Amino acid sequence: MKTIGIIVASLCLASAAMAQDTPACPAQATTKNLHGAALNSFAKSCCTKAADAQKLHGAAKTSNVKKCMSDSGAI
Repeated sequence: MKTIGIIVASLCLASAAMAQDTPACPAQATTKNLHGAALNSFAKSCCTKAADAQKLHGAAKTSNVKKCMSDSGAI
């Protein structure tokens, strides 16, 4: 039960964090007009930096980066 509580709490924090800074990277990727490998590289770098700035770790960071990259059109 303790583990489930921790997972739920981390998912709530991750969703709150994604709602705050996620639009910055997709907007930057769109304005740079990148495609293919360049888009993937830029999006991963930008999204990872945003997750680090939010002090996310583990599953919350992975989820945030994946959603950010998806929003950027990199995945």
